[in-house]
Amino acid sequence: MPENPRLQTEVQAPFTFSQSSLQDYTDCARRFQLRYVVQLKWPAIESDPVLENEKSQVEGQQFHRMVQQFALGLPAEKIARMAITDNLARWWENFITATKTGLGDLGTSRLYPEVTLSAPIGKHRILAKYDLIAVKDNQATIYDWKTYHNRPKDERVAARPQTRVYRALLVMAGAHLNESQSFSASQINMQYWYSDFPTEPAKFPYDASLYKHDWEELTNIINEITNKQSYPLTDDDKKCSFCSYRSYCDRGVGAGDAEDVELDVSVEDITLEQIQEIEF
Repeated sequence: MPENPRLQTEVQAPFTFSQSSLQDYTDCARRFQLRYVVQLKWPAIESDPVLENEKSQVEGQQFHRMVQQFALGLPAEKIARMAITDNLARWWENFITATKTGLGDLGTSRLYPEVTLSAPIGKHRILAKYDLIAVKDNQATIYDWKTYHNRPKDERVAARPQTRVYRALLVMAGAHLNESQSFSASQINMQYWYSDFPTEPAKFPYDASLYKHDWEELTNIINEITNKQSYPLTDDDKKCSFCSYRSYCDRGVGAGDAEDVELDVSVEDITLEQIQEIEF
């Protein structure tokens, strides 16, 4: 589909970038333009079967709420009553088992569930909402709960904007979680925990060189978006199967299979009152 000259191309400053918006840009520049610059509402479903996809999203959101309640100190047996589907019951059992083994440090750490951090980056801001940050002995572990049908490869996860944003932003804006002392990159680890693959977490330690590289990459991509004059469609039309704008872009009508899509809880519903930030 050719570029529509009537579509807005300029990102208004200050724009708040998140891992979701950066992932959209990485997947398809046109999707970013339509969703965040033009803010076009387009009703195409993202995956089939629709009911199964909606159920998976609701279950994922419910599981995140259950873990949040656990981190706030509610008894596990009471939280278990919220597991009203087979998937939720299995995921919760896997999680509780993991807290005694691979997630064993949760019981001896300071836990900060559903924390939102924000920091300036160029003319804009960058924001992240964390499932859980656990702090112990001046070490911080970022936990992110995934309810994927399939476990992605670690190298793919490492390259995603979420991994870069979450670790770098904790260095930039996480001092209030560490008695007003900023975390060094080497004090940070990130772990993706997969509810259906509880003994196969993806762990990503951090260091100063990675932090420098990540922040430079994030700055470069945001500068690129800031100066963007045109937003081409992705060359990988497989991504279009899971995009709500595919019919708008003449990239097909049928949605992709829900079994193949990575379902995540969105961070786009964050309110400003939830944000811990550092100022310009």
